[in-house]
Amino acid sequence: MEQIKKYFPNLDEQQLERFARLEELYNHWNEKINVVSRKDIEQLYTRHVLHSLAIAKIIDFKPDTQIFDVGTGGGFPGIPLAIMFPEANFLLIDSIAKKIKVVEEVKNSLGLKNVKTQAVRTDAITQKFDFVLGRAITNFPKFLNFVKKNIKKNGFNDISNGIIYLKGGDFDDEIKIYGKKIKVYEISNYFDNPFFETKKIVYYSK
Repeated sequence: MEQIKKYFPNLDEQQLERFARLEELYNHWNEKINVVSRKDIEQLYTRHVLHSLAIAKIIDFKPDTQIFDVGTGGGFPGIPLAIMFPEANFLLIDSIAKKIKVVEEVKNSLGLKNVKTQAVRTDAITQKFDFVLGRAITNFPKFLNFVKKNIKKNGFNDISNGIIYLKGGDFDDEIKIYGKKIKVYEISNYFDNPFFETKKIVYYSK
């Protein structure tokens, strides 16, 4: 929690309370349905919450922004971002129903009215969104192919509608074909923690 306060000093009381409750909620549900690895649950705030919130360093989602979190797993990056941006709207999906059950329980416990969940595959979603989010689900070209149908053309945020993808390691070969449509942000520029040394945000503009 101290890291959240350090890097996001302007959070209000409700946001701080919701972030503080994540540890208790995920520990509780992870014992019943394993959605976070044993190793990572001890580092929940760094490896999942703060990692998700890196997206908030490159965009301040405006009210009524429609956001689609694909392959959310235990609710990342969608749940932390929904706490950060309570006036934006989020749809979190995963093809594994038991993971979505955990996300739904966490959402309800926190009273997040701006989150909807579905246990479906991406191809079942025809709705269009301002931004599509993902976190190291597959290689980037494959992910783009899955979700390009879901991106609205016209947006109203400070950056154009598109994909925001959290990924680690070296993936230059995956993205070079997209040229100037891609921008890569080093998360280590925002967070001073060894975990983020190889972590990046890939932004693809529609």
